[in-house]
Amino acid sequence: MPVFEYAPAPESRAVVDIAPSYGMFIDGEFAEAGDGKVFKTLSPSSEEVLSEVAQAGVEDVDRAVKAARKAFETWSALPGSERAKYLFRIARIIQERSRELAVLESLDNGKPIRESRDADLPLVAAHFFYYAGWADKLAYAGYGPDPKPLGVAGQIIPWNFPLLMLAWKIAPALACGNTVVLKPAETTPLSALFFADICRQAGLPKGVVNIVTGDGSTGAELVAHPGIDKVAFTGSTEVGKAIARTVAGTKKKVTLELGGKAANIVFDDAPIDQAVEGIVGGIFFNQGHVCCAGSRLLVQESVQDELLDALKRRMSTLRVGDPLDKNTDIGAINSAEQLARIRALADAGEAEGAERWAPQCELPSSGYWFAPTLFTGVTQAHRIAREEIFGPVLSVLTFRTPEEAVAKANNTPYGLSAGIWTEKGSRILWMANKLRAGVVWSNTFNKFDPASPFGGYKESGYGREGGRHGLEAYLDV
Repeated sequence: MPVFEYAPAPESRAVVDIAPSYGMFIDGEFAEAGDGKVFKTLSPSSEEVLSEVAQAGVEDVDRAVKAARKAFETWSALPGSERAKYLFRIARIIQERSRELAVLESLDNGKPIRESRDADLPLVAAHFFYYAGWADKLAYAGYGPDPKPLGVAGQIIPWNFPLLMLAWKIAPALACGNTVVLKPAETTPLSALFFADICRQAGLPKGVVNIVTGDGSTGAELVAHPGIDKVAFTGSTEVGKAIARTVAGTKKKVTLELGGKAANIVFDDAPIDQAVEGIVGGIFFNQGHVCCAGSRLLVQESVQDELLDALKRRMSTLRVGDPLDKNTDIGAINSAEQLARIRALADAGEAEGAERWAPQCELPSSGYWFAPTLFTGVTQAHRIAREEIFGPVLSVLTFRTPEEAVAKANNTPYGLSAGIWTEKGSRILWMANKLRAGVVWSNTFNKFDPASPFGGYKESGYGREGGRHGLEAYLDV
């Protein structure tokens, strides 16, 4: 095969102006932490300090919740058509500032600019447009003729899709008439703070959206605060369980979107080249930092060799490097802590007897990096087949019959997503009915739409986000 040389094609950092420090956003104003504490946010591709951010404490969380409670009285009383105008305005501003926000997201998160520009930002705007459309139609959503908002929503989002997860949480909450206190992840707070500026630019009333920055202790204070009516969390299963214990016995409504260990199932009649693209996108998109990533490849034995040969050829073409380079396929791992976990689990896979393979690629000397990696000879007893790695690591298992594929796919404590690759529509429907997964893709993977609900079973959480179903979590029904 001919080898193509790529000239660097970096996106300009000049389109985004990052201040040396940021306060949290409470009652329409940026404010420092009450005790003056701050933390640094780094660019994972270079380890440079991007900015200092306020570390919210107990008093700060209390101020934010009280501001949201005060704003709720007037915000919830607005006609849905008036709330919709603000959401439409926010969506349009996001579109206008999408290049700036995409560069910011890639700098703070480490994901390739192609993904933040072409996937994240269009979906962010689409979610606000979609729920703006629902704001004056709640009586027709199927939750009663006059559904009411819950009150103040405490929302905690992860670092893998900072701005997109913000949109998933804030858009339906505001459309239903709730107010929000949101805590972004400690390693990726900047896009949420830029969104606070968008709220001001859109003229959103003070206190409707409040953003408190900090680590896990800030999130714990938010969850436990008695002024919160609804908790929405996306993140690890371990933290999700802790949240469930905290709110147990209270009147707080809860939705949890947690981890996953999705099976991507390839039958012998699947189009191999198309399946390979779906496999690569399913596990290496966003460096594998995806809760619904297809991290377990279940391939029918008769096509295992053909598929793996094609997959290895495709993996050899993936470019790892500068997230701001438009040629980059795989960017930086989000943090040193996450990189250490990926390495530990990959080493465990080797120690337990699985065969490790990765294409030759030169990793940058600074920052947090991990080459796309494939494990064969994996059994269901291996840790890499059971535990969520949350990185660019694919475990390959085999099956002979559809029944065996279903049994292996469901043999996990998780139940977030799955993929099926076959030319037979009847088999797709049969498999989808048997798989215990909240989302099942057929002959594709990692496709999202704001009108489609998303969520899981078992230790992948409960409740749904997106679509009409996503409204229920923010209505008193």
